[in-house]
Amino acid sequence: MAGLVPAIHVLRALTMAGGYVYFMTNRPNGILYVGVTSDLVRRVYEHRSGFVDGFTRQHGLKRLVYFERFEDIRDAIQREHNIKHWPRAWKVRRVMIDNPNWDDLYPIITQ
Repeated sequence: MAGLVPAIHVLRALTMAGGYVYFMTNRPNGILYVGVTSDLVRRVYEHRSGFVDGFTRQHGLKRLVYFERFEDIRDAIQREHNIKHWPRAWKVRRVMIDNPNWDDLYPIITQ
């Protein structure tokens, strides 16, 4: 019967990887973008290089100011969904707690 083969579930579980929710901005207290990815270094590099058309390229959002790590990408996706519904003040407060100077965290994650 379809869906009952244990090997399918094992393979699916093995392909699930961790994930990240991250905030990009253009300057301290500037425009905020919330994203999710399974590879934070690669994704931030893409934003910084302008490889992908869209909101971050249009607004020059190249500064990583906040991120959270999750063991399961599905949890990261859910967290991103929740954060996108937060008021801006909540997102700014989240950054201010962990990164009050709005420092670019990209050099830290690439060490």
